[in-house]
Amino acid sequence: MDSDLFSRRRAERFAQLLDEANGGRRHHVRSKADGELTALVEVSRRLTAERPDVEVDAEFRTGLRAMLVATAEREGVGALAKTTTSGVRGALLPAITGRRARARGAILVGVAAGAVALSGISAASENALPGDALYGMKRSTERAQLALASSDISRGQLFLDFARTRLDEAASVRDDRLGFSAVLDDMDADTRQGVRLLTTVAAQRSDPAALDAVDTFLAGQHRVVSGLLDRPDHADRDRTRRSLALLDAAGKRADALREAIACGLPAPQASDTLGPAPATCPADR
Repeated sequence: MDSDLFSRRRAERFAQLLDEANGGRRHHVRSKADGELTALVEVSRRLTAERPDVEVDAEFRTGLRAMLVATAEREGVGALAKTTTSGVRGALLPAITGRRARARGAILVGVAAGAVALSGISAASENALPGDALYGMKRSTERAQLALASSDISRGQLFLDFARTRLDEAASVRDDRLGFSAVLDDMDADTRQGVRLLTTVAAQRSDPAALDAVDTFLAGQHRVVSGLLDRPDHADRDRTRRSLALLDAAGKRADALREAIACGLPAPQASDTLGPAPATCPADR
């Protein structure tokens, strides 16, 4: 499985998607990575179209430049490809074809887009609420973070972070049942994704360490969601109770997995939206 976001094959596909987004010819191919790469292309499109007024500090600019220069040197882009300590590398390597050059250029574009999305642009949109002009940018930045995550544990933790963010947004919605319910729908979807990823890692590794992040999330999230029920201007108490029920179910799943791992049961075969569904440990264990 190709887990490196900017491996050559994925970089070539990213370059094609960028071309198509900018009016270039359509490439009649599809890749398993399209879902992740499309999120980065969308961030690139929004950065070009919306250009929020953000001041990026000098330290970030310096760090980004150093990262791009290092990536260019490592990947052999432009004049830096000819700069080596021995002077032999350029003579031994074959000439870079246009296709490979485009792919390596896409690496730099992807690194830059990801870095910008997670810095100044993210800062500009992080407090945006549903209906605000920058809310779409905020959600695109989240998708880019997921695409750049290096492991299922990282992605799972990100989804739980996003669920916390959705809860903060829900707390700002007053007397709007439809808007409140929509935010909680997104929150619950992020909760399921995060819990599923982390419980799957725990089951596959027979290691409960990944469940610690689930337990920490559930404790804080349950407390804040419960607090919404006491608000006099609460939009929809029944909808809030459904979110609480999901958190309770996730807690029971994490506890069941801990017990199954502790008593040495094999990784569960059955699975649902919260991840592996373990069997009950025998009574004699």
